[in-house]
Amino acid sequence: MKKLTIQQMGRLTPEQFRDTPKLPLVVVLDNVRSQHNVGAVFRTADAFCLSGVWLCGCCCQPPNAEIHKTALGAELTVDWRYCADTIEAVDRLHESDYTVYAVEQAEGSHLLGSGPLPLPAGGKVAVVLGHEVFGVQQQVVDRCDGCIEIPQYGTKHSLNVSVAAGIVLYELSNELRNSLS
Repeated sequence: MKKLTIQQMGRLTPEQFRDTPKLPLVVVLDNVRSQHNVGAVFRTADAFCLSGVWLCGCCCQPPNAEIHKTALGAELTVDWRYCADTIEAVDRLHESDYTVYAVEQAEGSHLLGSGPLPLPAGGKVAVVLGHEVFGVQQQVVDRCDGCIEIPQYGTKHSLNVSVAAGIVLYELSNELRNSLS
């Protein structure tokens, strides 16, 4: 088995990426402190060709050397915006006909892998991921249309936010691609 080169993979150039239709999936980061986590989410958003990343509260913003270190330039290709308040971001997404899910352990949450997530007509979805210690703020959870939970079977009851983002965004991007095709 031989690894593929970048040329063999047929990756898009930044210019081609900008012109490529994006999946109607937005990531909202609620007070994510780590610049490396923010960068990793940008890189994941680029990998799945998502519509954008919304940075809220204490999240750092590009240009930033530490974001760039993990984003590897995805902060330059993925659309992003900043909202001082996550609740404002959720409200704005609702106004734009997005269904918004918090990634959180909560009563009545949808367990990832237990079946398809109820997707809205038109398929516009946003997911909110929270602070590395405190998770998504309860006031933000209250504003969301539901919660998505990643089943966990070990002694730990949380994952790094960028790892959780990768898991959830992979599953949702597959579901959305299947529902839109």
